Amino acid sequence: MYEKDPVKIFVVEDDPSYSKFMQYVLSLNPDYEVVVFDNGTDCIKNLHQQPQIITLDYTLPDLPGEKVLKDIRDFDASINVIIVSAQEKIGTAVQLLKLGAFDYITKDEETKDRLLNSINNARSKVSLIKEIDTLKQEITGKYEFDNSIIGSSSEIKKVFQMLEKAVKTNITVSVTGETGTGKELVAKAIHYNSNRKKENFVAVNIAAIPTELIESELFGHEKGAFTGAATRRIGKFEESDGGSIFLDEIGEMDLNLQAKLLRVLQEKEVTRIGGNKIIKLNTRVIVATHRDLAEEVKQGKFREDLYYRLLGLPVKLPPLRNRGNDIIIIARHLLSEFTKENEMADISISPDAKSKLLKYSFPGNVRELKSIIELSAVMCNDNMIQEEDIIFASPNKEDNIITEELTLKEYTFKILLHFLKKYDNNVLRVADILDIGKSTIYRYIKEMEDENVL
Repeated sequence: MYEKDPVKIFVVEDDPSYSKFMQYVLSLNPDYEVVVFDNGTDCIKNLHQQPQIITLDYTLPDLPGEKVLKDIRDFDASINVIIVSAQEKIGTAVQLLKLGAFDYITKDEETKDRLLNSINNARSKVSLIKEIDTLKQEITGKYEFDNSIIGSSSEIKKVFQMLEKAVKTNITVSVTGETGTGKELVAKAIHYNSNRKKENFVAVNIAAIPTELIESELFGHEKGAFTGAATRRIGKFEESDGGSIFLDEIGEMDLNLQAKLLRVLQEKEVTRIGGNKIIKLNTRVIVATHRDLAEEVKQGKFREDLYYRLLGLPVKLPPLRNRGNDIIIIARHLLSEFTKENEMADISISPDAKSKLLKYSFPGNVRELKSIIELSAVMCNDNMIQEEDIIFASPNKEDNIITEELTLKEYTFKILLHFLKKYDNNVLRVADILDIGKSTIYRYIKEMEDENVL
């Protein structure tokens, strides 16, 4: 769809009769605002009026066509310049197109149709650029920290502090956290709040790509580089040049490929598979993993030199279960988004439903909460989510511990072990969650040791 504002077109033509002809033809369209100049100097002086399209006579009395074209391109390369000339020299046309002209039209009996068609194409390009710019602005707004990362807990405030530091430089950022905590969301927030926000953000999930294809996916390949390489392919690093590349699940990368990645990061250049050309890179690297890379290094599964190269600024995302009332804040946000997308009436969450959410451990983190909230919105009646509308369907057996016929004491041990493991043996936190004294927990721990349960 074309923009609603009129398209400003400069007509630069020194032949008075031809100038009137072009002005008449273009003015028939009410969407066109036409301004006429009979020389190149006046056109250049008035570029501040921000024309989207300029039709430029190649032979002007004051300046050569190449000079006028260059000055227009230097002022604003997004202006579409259509050369209109009596010359039919192919070499001249090719040279002007190389210099950035949008089109080259010769003056003959078909000029009118060709001109209108070329302007129509240029107008479509202008609309597309505006759409892209608008979309980029919307995306930038969407990924402002306060809009993209919801919550007010002390845990998430620590994340905000790290993100504020991350956007000030181009330091490599390593994001860690359990599956579903929002690592890609954080990576996008870093990119769209940095000075690279107008350039590409390219995300690559290493775990989702077959090992034999990752090198080609990241670094690209030339035609014929291997069986099946029918055409040249630009790699993700090239695609992200000037912007940011997000390497998700970096811990899944094969050791052999880790060495090649290390070289790319050190040299800031890449060579496509099957090629010799060295391509310089200016890419900001953000990586993420749910693994403990330091432990992976100890086990020989991850290169130590690459580990230190990627460590950069570490951002650790807390699991949802450790974020307290953020669970309700996020649930309300997700619920609002879901009702808007599906044109539903506003839905609220009852106190009992909130209590049920707060007691759940969310092994799938925010991703799981999203699924739970969307299902509850569909299941509820009277625009109020009740406790029975909250359905947990975790595949994690640890979160469904009542699956066996055990004694009360055995269940007590099982429950206690479950929470001690979940909260890293933090006795005070477990005591608070289970509403028992810490001395009781220590007593149970001693009993489990005596009975060889531990």
